[in-house]
Amino acid sequence: MISLSMKAANSVLEKARDMAKTLYSITFRRHPRTTWVASVCLLLYAICLPRQLFVDPVSVVLEDRRGQLLGARIAADGQWRFPASDSVPARYAACVVEFEDRRFWYHPGVDPVGIGRALVQNSRSGGVISGGSTLTMQVLRMSRRPKSRGIWQKLVEVILATRLELRCSKAEILGLYADHAPFGGNVVGIEAASWRYFGKQPSLLSWAESAVLAVLPNSPSLLHLGRNRGALLAKRNRLLDRLAATQKIDATTCRLAKEEPLPDAPLALPRLAPHLLDRAAIDLKDKKGAARSRVHSTLDATLQAQVNQVLQRHHNNLVGNDIHNLAAIVIEVETGGVLAYVGNVPGAGPDFGEEVDIIRAARSTGSILKPFLYAAMLNDGELLPNALVLDVPTELNGYRPENFKETYDGAIPARRALSRSLNIPFVRLLGNYGLDKFHRQLQRIGITTLSHPASYYGLTLILGGAEGSLWDIAGAYTSMSRTAGHYYTYEGRYDPRDWRPPHYLVSQKTPPTAAGRRSKTPTIFGAAACWSAFDAMQEVERPDSEGNWEYFQSSRRVAWKTGTSLGFRDAWAVGTTPKYVVGVWVGNANGEGRPGLIGVEVAAPVLFDIFNLLPAESHWFDPPYDQMSHIPTCTQSGYRATELCPTDSVWAPVAGLRFGACPYHQLVHLDTTARFQVAADCEQPNKMQHRPWFVLPPVEAYYYRVKHPDYVSVPPFRADCLSAATGRAAPMQLIYPNAFTRIYVPVNLDGSRSQIVFEVAHQAAETVIYWHLDNEYVGTTRQFHKMTMQPKTGRHTLTVVDANGYRISQDFEVVDK
Repeated sequence: MISLSMKAANSVLEKARDMAKTLYSITFRRHPRTTWVASVCLLLYAICLPRQLFVDPVSVVLEDRRGQLLGARIAADGQWRFPASDSVPARYAACVVEFEDRRFWYHPGVDPVGIGRALVQNSRSGGVISGGSTLTMQVLRMSRRPKSRGIWQKLVEVILATRLELRCSKAEILGLYADHAPFGGNVVGIEAASWRYFGKQPSLLSWAESAVLAVLPNSPSLLHLGRNRGALLAKRNRLLDRLAATQKIDATTCRLAKEEPLPDAPLALPRLAPHLLDRAAIDLKDKKGAARSRVHSTLDATLQAQVNQVLQRHHNNLVGNDIHNLAAIVIEVETGGVLAYVGNVPGAGPDFGEEVDIIRAARSTGSILKPFLYAAMLNDGELLPNALVLDVPTELNGYRPENFKETYDGAIPARRALSRSLNIPFVRLLGNYGLDKFHRQLQRIGITTLSHPASYYGLTLILGGAEGSLWDIAGAYTSMSRTAGHYYTYEGRYDPRDWRPPHYLVSQKTPPTAAGRRSKTPTIFGAAACWSAFDAMQEVERPDSEGNWEYFQSSRRVAWKTGTSLGFRDAWAVGTTPKYVVGVWVGNANGEGRPGLIGVEVAAPVLFDIFNLLPAESHWFDPPYDQMSHIPTCTQSGYRATELCPTDSVWAPVAGLRFGACPYHQLVHLDTTARFQVAADCEQPNKMQHRPWFVLPPVEAYYYRVKHPDYVSVPPFRADCLSAATGRAAPMQLIYPNAFTRIYVPVNLDGSRSQIVFEVAHQAAETVIYWHLDNEYVGTTRQFHKMTMQPKTGRHTLTVVDANGYRISQDFEVVDK
């Protein structure tokens, strides 16, 4: 090699430039017309190729995170034509070059030797048996599709081929051929052919399979079930022999390749995520409205197939109850990328809405939003985990919520109300927190389906009065998990980008926020509130064999919640771990309700079957102690402790220090026997016993003692101290009716009107209560204060009086319809 200095190189270039100018000047002066014609010819040669050789529509292709095919949509012209790939598999490249154009890597687009050989063969045979076209020329012919293949078209291809060689590299030209070669039927291109005939991606093709696809474009009609298979086999084997002769494969590889059978009928393309494929085709359109041709998703093909199988197995069991549709999503917490997306169970059938993507559909949420309210109230200091919330028959502005099992606890710790998904406590909590405030919080955490103002939904918002999508709800749980998991990673600060919707595109990764932009103020819920909600959600009773999960060290810790919509139309289950969120919906796409369509019974088993597919996790969310306080609480009420309370403590968000002190413990003054309450005007102070007492209102106490037999009612006032009871908390409350109520009484089969059951709660259950209807005595009750009556249509007044003379009256109206 000769090395020139920079100065010498510049000198050589300058001399060459001067010689060119001199030659052009002499030529132009002596032959100006020839020079002009040559210039025009060069210009035409330069622009003879279109910017884009192929403008055919292509299939929309969906791939997983590793490039594995998940599904594809046929191109607009009815062809399976995949978008251009990055490279040509080495085996296929060797086969097609050996078969079509041995000197491809060396000629300038035209092979004089090949053309000469073709002329000799055609003249000897008296017909066209060889065209002499190079791969470059074949690329041009496929792009132009001339109506005839005569000498003139061949000359055009020769000119264009040399121009294409100047524009593209050999590898690019080979790629153009591989992507647009016909492979029989409506299959175009190596990638589509590889999947249709062999069910695999091109890089996995064997030598025998590569050889089949190399010879096929030469005569695509050869590949047909039961027709010309012998000719195809012979062609493939001759090509394998040529590869062995040129030492591209060894003799053993050649012999084994010949043993491989030919493909039979074309295979169906993978259909692992059809609903995401349809969604991507709609979401990812360019400015001209064309769909993105190749979608590189975050899905995991193996997990996607397994989740499909889980849903199919459960579908086979549920279809007997006319429950036809299931959907599931799996999200990676850290990235927010979707790992599995089953918009509807495979096999539901077109008659049952199989094409409906339930993951995006707005459905009644049932109880699935309750953890968000729980976390919001903890975050704002309006609740402590063990604070009692009331669970008694309730009517609020005409709305009468009911618990799913139609039972009452009287009062129950908030975390237990969440784990048991009790409706009445959460309706009351929502009323305390504020409907408008919670409505705004739901929108902030990513629930996009709340298209109406808060007043439109009312307090039913927390029980399924609003609609949500599995995408939004699972995404909100993912954001909560990210917030809880990042607290120590971000050194006690919060990244606003932790609250974001999930995504299904690999290219949609969210870059981390600069540390300087992180704040000590939570974006929505703080880590302590998220951790506390997940801690309570672990206590939900699991279905079937999962019930005793905490006794097995190998079992997975999952914070999860179910939901069931009114009318048994939607069953939900969403669960989270530090790494994964799984969301499940079960029901009918047409909204038909079915008995037994309950979240914990039909959606929860699917949830845990999917969790069992995911990698095991030994780590749980770390408690964010820096954001928590060890708050002294009352053992029985869960409120902040007072001097009258037996005390306990609970780790809760620091804001919980603002929560109220216990309202249920009061100092009771008893006589020397401790059987009666007394007061200063009926007993000497030195004869009194002063004891703190846990006192619930009568109705709450009535239901509470059923679940807590150790609950002791406050003693009644001694007979001579009844006047001291005046102005104190009412000893008696109506359970039904507890407000003015219009009561519809149905008619029995025999034409008689049904009876109404009225109910009263008294602090001292053994007290005698006297019942009156419209000032007429009806009867007395002791211990169990229920009275059955059959009032006529119209307005009435119910009056009850206890043995101590305490009186309650309530108006109500009986209506015909």
